[in-house]
Amino acid sequence: MAVNLQEKKSIKNCEILIVGAGFSGVYQLFRLREEGFDVHLVEAGAGLGGIWHWNCYPGARVDTHCQIYQFSRKDLWEGWNWSERFPGWSEMRDYFDYVDEKLELSKDVSLNTRVEAARFDEAQGCWILETDSDTDFEATYIIVCAGFASKPYIPDLPGLEKFSGPAHHTALWPQDGIDFTGKKIGVIGTGASGIQVAQEASKVASELVVFQRTPNMFLPMGQERYSEEDNVKMKSELPAHFEARKESFGGFDFTFDPKSALEVSEAEREETYERLWEAGGFKFWLGVYGDIYTDETANRTAYEFWKKKTRERIDNPKLAEILAPSDPPHPYGVKRPSLEQWFFEIFNQGNVELVNLREERIDRVLPHGIKTIKREFNLDVIALATGFDAVTGGLTSINLIGTDGVPLKEKWSKGVRTHLGLATANFPNMLMSYGPQAPTGFCNGPSSAEYQGECIIDMLKHLRSSGFSKFDVMPEYEEKWRNHIIDIASKTLFPKANSWYMGANIPGKTKEILMYPAGLPSYLEEVKEAASKNYEGFEFS
Repeated sequence: MAVNLQEKKSIKNCEILIVGAGFSGVYQLFRLREEGFDVHLVEAGAGLGGIWHWNCYPGARVDTHCQIYQFSRKDLWEGWNWSERFPGWSEMRDYFDYVDEKLELSKDVSLNTRVEAARFDEAQGCWILETDSDTDFEATYIIVCAGFASKPYIPDLPGLEKFSGPAHHTALWPQDGIDFTGKKIGVIGTGASGIQVAQEASKVASELVVFQRTPNMFLPMGQERYSEEDNVKMKSELPAHFEARKESFGGFDFTFDPKSALEVSEAEREETYERLWEAGGFKFWLGVYGDIYTDETANRTAYEFWKKKTRERIDNPKLAEILAPSDPPHPYGVKRPSLEQWFFEIFNQGNVELVNLREERIDRVLPHGIKTIKREFNLDVIALATGFDAVTGGLTSINLIGTDGVPLKEKWSKGVRTHLGLATANFPNMLMSYGPQAPTGFCNGPSSAEYQGECIIDMLKHLRSSGFSKFDVMPEYEEKWRNHIIDIASKTLFPKANSWYMGANIPGKTKEILMYPAGLPSYLEEVKEAASKNYEGFEFS
C-alpha cells in the first residue's frame, strides 16, 4: 500500500529488527527473545510462513519429508501432527499459525509491512528503515531473512500485459485461487511450481499446454497419508533424525554414500539406485554416491538410471526424448530436482500437450493465448512458473545503502561479496540468514534456520558480552571467502549447468556459485573457526 508522503509516519525503535517471517526469521525472533534481546520482526505478507504465505498456487507443497521440515523444539513438535509426508501449502500455513500461538510471536511482529529502503546512520549508530506502512523503524542491528526465492522472475514476454485472462507468476498467485475446471491452461516453465500446477490442471482442464525450455530431472515424491498412529511412531524417532541433520551435506537426516559410483559393481550400483529411487523424496539426489557431483563418468551412471525409470512412464517415444533426452542437458543433480507425483503420466492424456521451447520459442502473448514461432495456442489462464532472482534477489530488491553510499545491488552487480555468508563490508550491523554464500539452497530450510541461526545469535551475544555495539567486515576477508567458494565449486560439476544455483537464469546476472558448496558440516566448522579467533574477518567497535 502506498503511503502519502505528506503523512507523518511513526518511528519504532528496537535493538534488533528482523526482515522476513519464514523459518529463518521466525527462528531468530523466538531465540533472540529467549536470549534477552529487544527484537521485532517485519513481514511484507499478511501472515507468517515466508514462502508458505506467498505460494498458494494449485499443488504447492513441501519437497522435504515433514519429519525434519519443522522446528526441532520438542514443545512444538510433540503437539503437532502432520497429515502427509509432504504437506501442502495450506497445512504449512496452519503449522506457522500453530507456532505463532504456542510461542506468542505476533506481539512482536508487524505484518503487511515491506521494507523498501534502509541505510546505516553513522552518527546515531543505527539502521533507519523505510517501509510502505505507516511505521518506519530504527534498529541497532538488522537481520535480513528474505529467503532464496522471494523475488519472482518474469521474463520479457511481449504482449503479456494484453492477455485477457488471468496470468500470474506462481509466487504471486491470487490468494483466493483460480478455478481450472474446463479451461485451457498454459504453464510456462517446468521447475517445481510448474510441474505442480501442471499435475493439478491435467485433472480438470479441457486443454493443458506445458512450455518446457530445459528438461527437469524430476524425482518421485513418494507421497503418503499419515494417521495419528503414524505420527506417534514418527515422534518417537524425531530426536535422532534432528540430531542427524548437522552431519548431513544438506541438513537432512541422510547424506551421501562415501563409496564411489565407479568402485562398486554394476549390480551393486543398480541395487543402490533402485533402493534410493523407491524411498522417494531426495534420497536419489542427496543419498547417492558423493562422486557423482565431481566425476562426469560417475554422474552419467545416475543419469542413465533416472532416464530409464522416467522413460518407462511415457508412451510416446518422441515425447520421451524431449522429457528424458538420450544425452543429458547438464550433469544429473547439479540443478535442484523437483519432486513429482504423476507428472510424466499427464503426457499420456489427450488433453495435454508439450511444447519444446528449444525448437519452438514463444514469439509473443496474444489477448487470447500464446503465439510461438510456429503456431498459436488459445488459452484462458497462463501460469508463469519462471523462477526467481534467487538467493540475492530478496536482498537487492530492498534499497540497502552502504556507508560508502553504494547500494547493495550495485555492490553485488559484478559478483557477490560476503564474509561467511553472514555479512558484507560497508553494511555494518547487518546480518543475513539463508542468504548468499551460505548453505541456503543446498540445505533443508529449517535446518539452516536453526544451525546458521545459532551462528548469528552467538555473534550477537559475543558483541553484547564484549561491550561492542558495531561490527563491519574487513573487505579482504570477503574476497577471501568468495575465492574459497569459487575454488570449491570449480572442483565440482555445478558450474556445468545454467542454473539458479549459478545465477545463470537471470539475464545480466554474474554467473557464479551463489551458495556455499561444501555442505552444512563444513560450513559450521568454518564459522566455528572464525569465532574461535574472535570472529576473524570482522571489525568491532
